[in-house]
Amino acid sequence: MAVGAPDPRRRVPRTDALLADPRLVAAAGSLGRARVKAAVAAAQERARRGEISPEEVAAAALATLPAAPGGLRPVINATGVVLHTNLGRAPLSAAAVDAVVAAAGHTDVELDLTTGRRARRGRGAMAALAAATPDAGAVHVVNNGAAALVLAATALATDREIIVSRGELVEIGDGFRLPDLLESTGARLREVGTTNRTTLADYAAALGPRTGFILKVHPSNFVVSGFTSAVPVAALATLDAPVVVDIGSGLLAPDPLLPDEPDAASALRAGAALVTASGDKLLGGPQAGLLLGVAELVERLRRHPLARALRVDKLTLAALDATLQGPETPTRQALRAGAGELRERAERLRDELSAAGHKAEVVPTAAVVGGGGAPGVELPSWAVALPERYATQLRLGEPPVVGRVERGRCLLDLRCVPSTMDDAVRDAVLRLPRTGD
Repeated sequence: MAVGAPDPRRRVPRTDALLADPRLVAAAGSLGRARVKAAVAAAQERARRGEISPEEVAAAALATLPAAPGGLRPVINATGVVLHTNLGRAPLSAAAVDAVVAAAGHTDVELDLTTGRRARRGRGAMAALAAATPDAGAVHVVNNGAAALVLAATALATDREIIVSRGELVEIGDGFRLPDLLESTGARLREVGTTNRTTLADYAAALGPRTGFILKVHPSNFVVSGFTSAVPVAALATLDAPVVVDIGSGLLAPDPLLPDEPDAASALRAGAALVTASGDKLLGGPQAGLLLGVAELVERLRRHPLARALRVDKLTLAALDATLQGPETPTRQALRAGAGELRERAERLRDELSAAGHKAEVVPTAAVVGGGGAPGVELPSWAVALPERYATQLRLGEPPVVGRVERGRCLLDLRCVPSTMDDAVRDAVLRLPRTGD
């Protein structure tokens, strides 16, 4: 800095002046003064470091604040992962969102309005789930897929044995290991077969007076190929023990888009006594654990003391009901999006960005299901490729646009982006500086 030149740090607006900005006053009214003040302090520090100009401090503070209270910021998923765990897996349909808002106040969640007496909790959602799974004698819902397995193991196998193939003792995200979960219930695992091959005789030899049930698990997130063998549900159902099948991904019926993905209807028809699944994966609904199967068994689980600790709240019940009875979910729309349509959208977005001076091109990509569903399946897709530096800038924008970095480029895969959000993606890019492209 030249001698006698004013220190730019002294030009950074004062905190009280910034907090008087009408935009920040409005934000403080909905988000709280403490959160807005922290955003202002962070923006001031950026100005002192020369990252933004003093005139941009208020706008920079606003850009880091969520649109609504709650701490979670809505993002645009341009990763090409349909069920992205870090982004909350399945986005709810508009019908489910409306149902959640309506259920936020007082509801008849456990009240029969006709008689004025207490009623079964969430009976509407349970009826919708039963209608969607006619092969199940009864249904129940808990707060997530892991909870469904915990409830089954606790009610059916505490101080007893669960027979399971070694090749199905899986670990999924964040270090979550199935054996640890099951053994925490007081059950003992009786491992059979080998990592790659298990036969019906292996299961039969392990049966005994301490058997609680036979467990078959869908191996989420990976595929075992080569010299392998596994026992189908129909064969396991011939043995003298209940068969519990964890399909994981929440597919209720066969889907021609995912022909190799296990589904609840097929497992039940094959003789499974109980099927467990997630509600926030291929079903496209809220986080929930689904329990479907033999009426006596499901009722036993529903009446178990642990079920009270694992029950879902009214917002989940409302969203699940709307998901099951409402229109096509965003998850389903993303799965069936045609490659031709995606390419046309990508080309239109590229043209608009190029016209504004941004370096953009259209490239073919391979999207995936994610969330442990359909491992190994690739969905042909199309993306807009931008300079790599855009990835961070877009992620920190408002709204955040989350793409993926591949081969030194930022790819915005449109498979998971609703077409109604194309303009929002375009505008997010147009707000970025073009220097250094």
